[in-house]
Amino acid sequence: MNYRLGMTRVGQFLINFFLFVFVSLQGYSQQKYWVLFKDKELNTKAAISEKCKENRKTLGIPEIQASDFPVNKTYISQLQAQGISVINQTRWLNGISTYLTPSQLQYTKSLFFVQEIVPIDSKLILAKTSPTLEPLKSKDDLRVDFVMKQVGIEGFLQAGLNGKGVTIGVIDAGYYGVSESPALGHLFTENRILGIHDYINPKKTNHFDERETSSDFHGTEVLAAITGKSQDNKLLLGLATQANFYLARTDTGGREFRGEEDNWVAAMEWMDSLGVRLINTSLGYAKGFSNSKEDYKPEQMNGSTSIIARAAKMATEEKGMIVVVSAGNEGDDRDWRIISTPADVEGTIAVGATNEAGLKMGYSSIGPDFLDYVKPNVACYSLYGTSLAAPVITGFIACMLQANPKLTNKEIKGYLQKSSSLYPFGNNFIGFGIPNASKAIDLMQNPAREPLETRNITRTISVAENDQQVEIAVKEGETIAVFYKKTPFLVLSQDAQKVRHNSIVLKRNSKVKHTTVVTKEEVIEVIWL
Repeated sequence: MNYRLGMTRVGQFLINFFLFVFVSLQGYSQQKYWVLFKDKELNTKAAISEKCKENRKTLGIPEIQASDFPVNKTYISQLQAQGISVINQTRWLNGISTYLTPSQLQYTKSLFFVQEIVPIDSKLILAKTSPTLEPLKSKDDLRVDFVMKQVGIEGFLQAGLNGKGVTIGVIDAGYYGVSESPALGHLFTENRILGIHDYINPKKTNHFDERETSSDFHGTEVLAAITGKSQDNKLLLGLATQANFYLARTDTGGREFRGEEDNWVAAMEWMDSLGVRLINTSLGYAKGFSNSKEDYKPEQMNGSTSIIARAAKMATEEKGMIVVVSAGNEGDDRDWRIISTPADVEGTIAVGATNEAGLKMGYSSIGPDFLDYVKPNVACYSLYGTSLAAPVITGFIACMLQANPKLTNKEIKGYLQKSSSLYPFGNNFIGFGIPNASKAIDLMQNPAREPLETRNITRTISVAENDQQVEIAVKEGETIAVFYKKTPFLVLSQDAQKVRHNSIVLKRNSKVKHTTVVTKEEVIEVIWL
């Protein structure tokens, strides 16, 4: 008996070993690809809901678009006949994701209906600073409360705005612990989670109580920063406490660099089809691929190169969606420093992170110097990465949409930026700065009236070529933020200065052509002639 048991264990070990080797070799011989098609059948039913059509009608965009129709089933059947399985389908980009052997790749390239084949040997990078994110603790509540004050939460509270009636889509890693979090209990008692889709483990039914990886807290943290509140309602962790949610898990946390691009695109299409306009995602492509030869290059962060950028561009330009993306945490990486994709897409709202003084956090990624638009767009305080800055802004936008559901994504983005602390002197460190709720409400109510007391007071100082310094009057004791720039947008350095003797003195530097000084009362742009 004992002998047979021993043989069973040995036999099982050998079976498991050879299965591991087989699967490993099989995976090694295959590569993941997008297979994009040339055309599709437009005489089928568009795969969108009535809510989606209603949103588009309100926004004045076509209710049914070519990208809403399903992928051609005949093309898929022809691939499947060759043993090529479909992982995800994309209506927007018109194709599928799949694993192909070298011979299958050659076959697929020869098909008349195939437009493009794009490798997907990539791992999504969570925009965070540590490998494990634990649930918010009491000491963190104060930090989150600080960012609520930083963006002027009292403006929304006085106007009775809390995201009510707005539906938000969250695309992230796991949501472990959501059901047990005191800060998120209202999502269940008030039935505010409308649906959830796990693209990593589609058969999973227990989305909140089963932990598969060390990153399964990440989506939970993001949710808390959007909608969290204490049970007694005395402490708000997020701005959109009355919003509804659809959740998607597109990222697997089994390795340091995680997730897959096709899952993200599938989640975007799913949420659009349901009529979700506002999306928060704290995932982004940059570097760190399993095969370093397939890492993105900094110059490819141009808003149009990556597949995920193409999808984000369609979402913002054609579907009217508002896509809020964390800028990334590569600011201290000398080999990268810049934002990741899809934060590079012009239509997305990329969110950086600031410290208490309103300066860029060191880790927060900056905008590339080759873009002709400002990235990131805005920023706010976050100690734990831009992953937890983006959801603050998502909650902010939910309040704006509650106030006026008819606002387009371009109008939302415009009002958001104009309400921010640096406007109109945006830069590639923190965009247009930190948004303010009262200013945003004022802009929505009075978009054409200028100037208004609640908006930024700005002035420009031109320093003559022969002058070596300039003195600026500022209130005694105030701490100001200063950005030294080589162009109107590109920052060389930043610092915070404590004002003494009711003024500060800026000295000429041959590399600095513009200097932005941010005080409590005004934004001053110094131009060195």
